[in-house]
Parts: sequence; structure tokens; C-alpha cells
Amino acid sequence: MLEFQIDQLVKMWLEEDINNIDLASSVIFDDDHKSKGKFMAKEDGVICGWDIVRRVFELLKYEGELKVLKSDGASVLKGECIAELYGRTKSLLMGERVALNILSHLSGISTKTNKAVSVLSRGNTKLIDTRKTTPGLRMLEKYAVRTGGGVNHRYNLSQAVMIKDNHIKASGGITNAYDKVKSKSGPMIAIEIEVKNIEELKEAIVLKPNLILLDNMNDNQLRECVDLCNGLVPLEASGNMTLERLDEIKDIGLDYISMGELTHSVKALDISMKLI
Repeated sequence: MLEFQIDQLVKMWLEEDINNIDLASSVIFDDDHKSKGKFMAKEDGVICGWDIVRRVFELLKYEGELKVLKSDGASVLKGECIAELYGRTKSLLMGERVALNILSHLSGISTKTNKAVSVLSRGNTKLIDTRKTTPGLRMLEKYAVRTGGGVNHRYNLSQAVMIKDNHIKASGGITNAYDKVKSKSGPMIAIEIEVKNIEELKEAIVLKPNLILLDNMNDNQLRECVDLCNGLVPLEASGNMTLERLDEIKDIGLDYISMGELTHSVKALDISMKLI
């Protein structure tokens, strides 16, 4: 993510949280008052988001230093100091909540992703994310997925073609929808077809798309699809994927498993910032 893109987001967050003035810090501390602080992990996890945190304090002209002890992608333990901070007290306090909000949120995604990747680590199935992201935060959330060891699916509707159930219904069938896309897309455009049963899978295999998505199938159906496809087209499974279920299907031969849960309902990692 480019610096100007990060700055646009950070400025919006700071404007929301500060508005005009920090009523407490502005009267308690002079401009030249400086403090030291620490970021502490209050639970185990995988950290993510320091570049954004740094820009929060830089834009507030903290005139100091952020010393990261646990870089993005590093595992952290409860009670561990993960970064040290020094700078203008006003700036540190004005940026504290914004910095913690984004650091905790992205670290929560990295932590969840890392747990899921660990479950799949004994096989060849890759974990991928979805477009079920927080509006305005997709680029950062997908970065957090990568930081946790996952793989990004398409970033937006312009990046690849996914022929989903509504496309199929509205266009009169899988083959009709695929033929229309194929006739008007260039050779570099990847095409994925979503199917919900064996009959649709059989139709999709004949078309030889780049990928077939097996949507909301139970474990036995997924096994049947893998056997039927027999490596002719890469397969992705999606729908109701939890850590427990990943463990049950990790060895059946899927190429990809996508989890909306990585981003749409993740628990933030508990992190605190304390001045010392």
C-alpha cells in the first residue's frame, strides 16, 4: 500500500477521533513535554500494522521514535513488550486510540489467518480470503491476511471474473454465462465458476475455467467433487469454514479453501499502549 493511500485513511481516522482538539491533553501538557511509552501484547497472537501506526504519530508530529521489537508477522506472547515509543506527549495521546484500533484489528486478522494456515500446513491446500471486508479497509485487511500466511483472492471485481449463482440464474445457465464472458475477455483474464452441486460441477468442468468454486457443500459432497474433477480444474471450497472444519477437510485434495471469517467478523488482538 502506497504512503499517500495510508495517509488518506489515517487523516480520516484522526479527524474522526480528534475533530478540533484533544480537550484533556491540550491543557495538561505543553508542546515540548515528551514521554516514553510501550506497546504491550495482552494475549498471544501475530502482530500486523506497524507502518500504519508509525504514520499516525508522524502525521501528529510526535518528533520522536517508534522502536518496533516485534515486526509484522512475528508471533507475540501475552505480557510481551512489542514496541517502544518516545515523543511529544500530546501527540502520543492524540494518536493512541487510532493506533491501537488499527494495530489490534489487523493483528486480529493475522492471528486468525495464522491459526487457519497452521491447520492446513500438513497438506497442499492454500487458505485464501474473500471480498467480505470492512469498507475502506480492504487493502489493509488483505495485507493482514498475507502477513498471517494466507493468500489473497481477487482484490475487486475488475481483477478477475467470478461467475456466481446470481450471474448464472440471470443469464440462463453456467455455459451461457461462461461463453459470454469468454467471448469478450482477454487471454489474461482468469475466470472462476461457482457451483452448488455435482450436476453444475460436471457442466463447469467441460468449460475448463481457471478455477471452480464449490459453494456451501458438506464434507461428503466436497470429497465427491474432488474425485470427479480428478485434477482437471483447480477447486476452491467456500462456505461455513471454521478452524474445526478445516481440520476435517484438510486432506481431501482441495486446492484452495476461502474463509470470509478471516476478515468479516474477526476478533481484535488485545494490545495496550502505556506511558512510563
